[in-house]
Amino acid sequence: MLKAMLKTSQERLTTRHQAFDGWLLLATLSLMLIGWVMVTSASTEIAASLTGNPYYFSIRHGIFVLASIGVGLFAVRLPLDWWRQKGPMMLIVALLLLFVVLVVGREINGSRRWIPLGIINIQASEVAKLCLIVYIAGYLERYLPEVRRSWGAFMRPLAVMALIGFLLILEPDYGAVVVLTGCVMGMLLLSGAPLWRFLLILVVVGSGAVMLAVAEPYRLQRITSFANPWADQYNTGYQLTQALIAFGRGHWFGLGLGNSVQKLFYLPEAHTDFVFAVLAEELGLFGAVGVILLFALLVFRAFRIGRKAELAGIPFAAYLCYGIALVIGAQAFINISVSSGMLPTKGLTLPLLSYGGSSLIISGIMMAILFRVDVEVRRLQRRPEPAKETGDSAKSPSEAVEPTL
Repeated sequence: MLKAMLKTSQERLTTRHQAFDGWLLLATLSLMLIGWVMVTSASTEIAASLTGNPYYFSIRHGIFVLASIGVGLFAVRLPLDWWRQKGPMMLIVALLLLFVVLVVGREINGSRRWIPLGIINIQASEVAKLCLIVYIAGYLERYLPEVRRSWGAFMRPLAVMALIGFLLILEPDYGAVVVLTGCVMGMLLLSGAPLWRFLLILVVVGSGAVMLAVAEPYRLQRITSFANPWADQYNTGYQLTQALIAFGRGHWFGLGLGNSVQKLFYLPEAHTDFVFAVLAEELGLFGAVGVILLFALLVFRAFRIGRKAELAGIPFAAYLCYGIALVIGAQAFINISVSSGMLPTKGLTLPLLSYGGSSLIISGIMMAILFRVDVEVRRLQRRPEPAKETGDSAKSPSEAVEPTL
């Protein structure tokens, strides 16, 4: 009797302490807080110059952070069935937004990526990332055997991606094309599709990318400036050279918070695309590596939650987590690589960290989905196993009804 009571008490204690993924929460909130601090530090001078208020961008970013948390708290209450049912509709919404932005979009630095809505701007590509992930996850759940066997089912998601990619190129937003293409290909690979198909597509896509790179002079200049930015450091290589100077000035422990020199109108987009360079200058190598480890922890926990969902027999939730992990990981990798000179310059924000309302809110929704999947998987695992009956076999995990809040 006493032994049974102790066992029950221990199970309740374990359940209470494992209600959600604490490491994922730690990584998410840490990146949001660090982002707010670094946006404040990186934007004071330019904000004072443009608006007269040095904390203009900091206040707006703080509002975006709170809004993303609020939207995330709402999204975490939505059951997975809701996302599964809304997948096709979300894809239509994404296509409409990508078309509308070409017509009424606000042009900044030669690109039409934002739909103006009064005091806020919606970046269509950010919304498209979430919509595409939800749609592809639902598609893989419905047609998983066909995707593994036939070319037709395998190519349909890539055809959808090609349409979205075409609309993104018209903006243009090549960074989003790279991230979404890698995400879709990764989701298909994790679904069990044959590897040789990806090698064949890689050759075709690689050839197309080379043709696009040499088709326009400015694209070729970006590539050549990336290879040797110091050859034209005051023109095509200006952003990268200034970012590299920021990295060099940071040394091991940085110059101290708020003491960046490159943010004083030397480094363009210091609080958006190149906020990581300012972070490296002020916090040094240890601060930069710490942020990279936080992103690695977040992506690892997302893949782990997805794997647990797959083993529990919820393929839609699994591919949803895989897609989110791939998007966050790819975008963080590209942004950090661009800032450090490993890749050509792309207009991509650093998820959860850079200034930008659309990016923060969509990232908050993605994190909420991860938490929702984790909660539903834990609830499914805590359900008591059905009693075995003669002649009847226990239901497989895939046949279990998903829990809802």
